[in-house]
Amino acid sequence: MDNILIIKTNELVAKDTYKLILKGDIKEIKNPGQFANLSLNNPEFYLRRPLSISDYNNEELVFYYKTFGEGTKYLSTFKENEELDILYPLGNGFTINKKEEHQLLIGGGVGVPPLYNLAKELIKNHIKPKVILGFNTKDEIFLKDDFIALGLEVIITTNDGSDGYKGNVVDYIKEYNLDKLYYYACGPKKMLEALVKTNEDGQLSFESRMGCGFGACMGCTCKTKTGKKRICKEGPVLEGSEVVIDE
Repeated sequence: MDNILIIKTNELVAKDTYKLILKGDIKEIKNPGQFANLSLNNPEFYLRRPLSISDYNNEELVFYYKTFGEGTKYLSTFKENEELDILYPLGNGFTINKKEEHQLLIGGGVGVPPLYNLAKELIKNHIKPKVILGFNTKDEIFLKDDFIALGLEVIITTNDGSDGYKGNVVDYIKEYNLDKLYYYACGPKKMLEALVKTNEDGQLSFESRMGCGFGACMGCTCKTKTGKKRICKEGPVLEGSEVVIDE
């Protein structure tokens, strides 16, 4: 669905990390973990920017993004009441596993946002997952309080030890013997690959550079046991058991 939405807020919430809320007629989203492709309305940035949907209702879409490059830096300059042209909802999203009582939500950096709405959906299904969020440093932490407000236990890991557990999410999972639990994860590719090597029983949401964003260009493929799959079309969520890790 191609739609013009209005910016409600676009504000800095952590180091280099912005919260963007768009308002308009929001009806088409089916699953937590789907994403949108945003046009920056500027010929210098002709490719749309894919952003995971963090939360939504019938009137608002919530995103978080990090200013990695010139495109996202430009996005951070957009102000309240400006318009953005977006394609949504794209991708498949997460599937709720109702069989496992004890589950994990595992997020790394800017991969944390899609887990928030997923957490709400799990709670609706009477599942209270443990949340493990990994960041480089304390200054980058965001959404922690939002998960806590849902009544969930939240573990923070930082690579430099400035907050919570010193190390990454996989280190924590191994040390505290959580490597047999079913999980949903989103974050850097290296984090997802390390999780799969530890435990294949989960769902992985991949982040990837994209061309078209809806499966036409084959520019965002991931190797699986049944061949290459497009992150934007067959993904971004893939089963851990199907992903092939290059050694």
